[in-house]
Amino acid sequence: MVSVSSQLANRTLLSGTATDDRHKLFHVILVVSHFSLSQRKIYCCSIFSSVYRLAIQFSRMDRSKVGELMVITGNSHPELADLIAKRLGIKVGAASIYHKTNRETMVDIADSVRGKDVYIIQTGTKDVNNNIMELLIMAYACKTSSARSIVGVIPYLPYSKQCKMRKRGCIVSKLVAKMMCRSGLNHLITMDLHQKEIQGFFDCPVDNLRASPFLLQYIQESIPDFRNAVIVARDPGSAKKATSYAERLRLGIAVIHGEQKEAESDMVDGRHSPPTLRSRTMDAARGMPVMTAKEKPPINVVGDVGGRIAIMVDDMIDDVRSFVAAAEVLKERGAYKIYVMATHGLLSSDAPRLIEDSPIDEVVVTNTIPHEIQKMQCHKIKTVDISVLLAEAIRRIHNKESMSYLFRNVTLED
Repeated sequence: MVSVSSQLANRTLLSGTATDDRHKLFHVILVVSHFSLSQRKIYCCSIFSSVYRLAIQFSRMDRSKVGELMVITGNSHPELADLIAKRLGIKVGAASIYHKTNRETMVDIADSVRGKDVYIIQTGTKDVNNNIMELLIMAYACKTSSARSIVGVIPYLPYSKQCKMRKRGCIVSKLVAKMMCRSGLNHLITMDLHQKEIQGFFDCPVDNLRASPFLLQYIQESIPDFRNAVIVARDPGSAKKATSYAERLRLGIAVIHGEQKEAESDMVDGRHSPPTLRSRTMDAARGMPVMTAKEKPPINVVGDVGGRIAIMVDDMIDDVRSFVAAAEVLKERGAYKIYVMATHGLLSSDAPRLIEDSPIDEVVVTNTIPHEIQKMQCHKIKTVDISVLLAEAIRRIHNKESMSYLFRNVTLED
């Protein structure tokens, strides 16, 4: 009796004979009301077992939709790839990237990538053009080998500084974005883009992670008496980032205004030169207002840094001469310790020597770019590990989880 009645209740609940859900529930209650207490217990157990079997089926279906995770890396930063793979509990896939005698790039992926979710870890270093070609060839090799998805993990995006139109030049970062998408990348993970608008150059989703929580933690744990510090913007362009740091640390802010060297946008090119020949069409310019030449003020500090710790923040450190000049000004204004914080430490040319001879006490960068050689040349360079953030981003994307947790308490100005 109980099996026939329970089958009737289940059929009534799941079938379409009733007009709506309320009528279905009413029919089930009517059938179950005729059960004794023991029969109701048996019916509840059968319902729970059915729900459990359905849950197992759904979990198997969800797992079938997720491909196997695979991480491969180029020659740009294998140490970071090893750290990420270790945190994910996997090994880096076997891939050989080398150059032939004619300097052509060769890629040989030893492991099968068919049906797998492949994550290519490749960052931008001083050998930037080879880094890009390695990434493009690896992505295209995975695409033609039937990989399920190809995600580029590029902590420092090459050519990100060339994201604006420069006289007769072009927007190179858009060209790089188009090439990456056409090569087979269908998702991108990067960190602290030079300009957030670069995400719009890509035809695939871009997750622009932030390293500021790691740098803020370093300030709080490794800088003694950081409450007596002031966050310094090296130029007015980085004032928003400095404000974001200052608000989260509850500190003051100072801005360095003025430049000692000529900006690239002010350099004279052919378009500033008057034509050598006069023609009748030149008369059309009569009546136009005269363009006033821009005169930069002498370098100055807006804000009080006397007797305090000065912490300069920026997204990258490449040519350190501007940072050294700013540090000298801060030292003249009374700052007794000077720190420089940045996400990407390119530290090109003779940056270690300049930092060593400068008033800067510490340069703190993350390991988005390898700089072990520079650290051996200058003891002031410190590194913050961000592999845990990249590993968590890969895990969440692979498991189709939300990425919003990685952006908590991160402002738009950061």
